Amino acid sequence: MHLSIRESDTKRRSSRDSEWRRGLRSLQRSPLAVLGLVIIGFLVVLAIFAPSLAPYSPTKMSLSERLSPPSSTHIFGTDDVGRDILSRVIYGSRISLRICTLVVGLTIGIGTILGIISGYWGGWIDELIMRISDVFLAFPALILAMAIAAALGPSLENVIIAMVVIWWPRYARVTRGQVLVLREIDYIVAARAVGVHESRIIMRHILPNCVSPVLIQATLDLGEVLLTAATLSFIGFGAQPPTPEWGAMISLGRNYLRDNWWYATFPGLAILVTVIGFNLLGDAARDILDPRLRHGAR
Repeated sequence: MHLSIRESDTKRRSSRDSEWRRGLRSLQRSPLAVLGLVIIGFLVVLAIFAPSLAPYSPTKMSLSERLSPPSSTHIFGTDDVGRDILSRVIYGSRISLRICTLVVGLTIGIGTILGIISGYWGGWIDELIMRISDVFLAFPALILAMAIAAALGPSLENVIIAMVVIWWPRYARVTRGQVLVLREIDYIVAARAVGVHESRIIMRHILPNCVSPVLIQATLDLGEVLLTAATLSFIGFGAQPPTPEWGAMISLGRNYLRDNWWYATFPGLAILVTVIGFNLLGDAARDILDPRLRHGAR
């Protein structure tokens, strides 16, 4: 019995490896997926090398150059206190990437753990976790995030906390649904029957099979996370001046939009392009990792 379980486990790992290889080949054949990957790769490069790539300090003020239009000196122009907008957009990529990474990473961790607990053990634990998640899902995400951020106080850290609080139920439900299917599969039932420890079953059999749906959800959420964070900063709950966050920059620039279009336009374009990149990458990840879509396309 132990031998058959090990052989089955080996075959599943081999099957997953071949699926990943097929997925990578599909990614290479999809120009939109490659475009999304290039956009996000460019964002990562900007974030890592911002001090070297930015021509000026993002907080350096020069009142003599305030509201200067785009030129060879200031490619994206300057803001109302003479700060270089290109430098602030470049440094803003760091903040955007940090928000997306922290929010999605923390919600994956919290949601996956709670989803596994809920789906594997069931009973009153399942009811408790799912009813709590229902409470959070009953409210519009942006409105609930605004309420939490307002209660905690305006800051970037509090925005991240608010978004983690409202986002974890998505991953908990995705993981729970996967676990409910997996725990009834023959090889897991057999593993329990021969006395394999539950922690080993979860780590070796349950968790690896939850990776694909969680990653699909994560890649699809990245653009929405960025938009929500920018919206919260735009209305004053997120990053505070002089932090070069894209949503906060648009909020300041809207007062000058009629005569100084560049102030809000370039941070807005940065958000637009980044969200498009995340969405293209998310669609590609779904097509690659979701076996139902992959098999249906054949």
